[in-house]
Amino acid sequence: MTTWAWVAVVVVAVVALAAVGYFVLQQQKRRAHLRERFGPEYERMVAEHDNRREAEQELLNREQRHAELDIRPLTQESRDTYANRWTEVQERFVDAPGFAVTEADQLVTAVMAERGYPTENFEQRVSDLSVGHAETLDHYRKAHEISGRAARKEASTEELRQAMVHYRALFEELLHETTRGR
Repeated sequence: MTTWAWVAVVVVAVVALAAVGYFVLQQQKRRAHLRERFGPEYERMVAEHDNRREAEQELLNREQRHAELDIRPLTQESRDTYANRWTEVQERFVDAPGFAVTEADQLVTAVMAERGYPTENFEQRVSDLSVGHAETLDHYRKAHEISGRAARKEASTEELRQAMVHYRALFEELLHETTRGR
């Protein structure tokens, strides 16, 4: 082989290594972004999918869908109204815990709707919330699961109390968030 041929081989190899390095760096940046944005939801999605790439693509799709939504903060008047309604729901818990949990779920859904989140079904709500509210998403899942058991009369009063605590975590975050998509 001539010297020029060796130089060409080395140049091609260096370019190929640089391209691979760039690709790996981009993947690492994307992964770090998704971990930061989705928190515990990132790990849950990776565990649920066959591979990390599928999970990350799902999270990227969620981000894209969320960016297309018109999520907006509540007015001060709406926040005050919802806060008063939450207090009433908590007061009803003493006499009718199952009913109060159902009301709490409906109140969280109402706040979501007014903020601009689609509320057609639970899984879609979770998916949309995961983008801006990943840290409290597990609360919502637990509350919803207990609420379902309560509807079948399979939840204890203590579990219903826990559901209220879980709903309150998301409710307060939705109520007081004033910026789009954190």
